[in-house]
Parts: sequence; structure tokens; C-alpha cells
Amino acid sequence: MRKTKTFEGKRHVYDTENAEALGSRAYSYYGDPGGYEETLYKTKGGLYFLCGRGGDQSPYDKGEDIRPISEKYAKMWLG
Repeated sequence: MRKTKTFEGKRHVYDTENAEALGSRAYSYYGDPGGYEETLYKTKGGLYFLCGRGGDQSPYDKGEDIRPISEKYAKMWLG
């Protein structure tokens, strides 16, 4: 998946095929309308983003989407 998004006032291209996957998480169970799964990626330029997919009542209710995040949040997400 490839999308152009604005993050911190700048436009960037986020591409799951050219980025490094750092980890995945699933929230809830398969078939739950509020459930979703996310994969954390890091680009070659050092940008982080989440690629998520979920049910109708999840934060990803419009299907698969990319959300840019800060390095600080990425480190917290990894635990």
C-alpha cells in the first residue's frame, strides 16, 4: 500500500513495500466490528507509520489505512 500523507506540516510518501516492518499487533478477535490489526513500519528516511485494517466500528473503519506517527510514539508502541 502506498499513500501520500502530511505529517508535522510536510508531505511524505509512505509505502509498505519499501519500508521495514518492525512489528504487528491485533486488537480483539477476528470478526469483531471494533477489532483491528496494525503493523508498524519504518522508512529508509527514518519516518514511522502504522498500517492498519479493521472492522466497521474500529479506528480503521474505511478499510486499510496508513497513519504517520512520531519516533517517540513508535518506541512506545514497540514497548
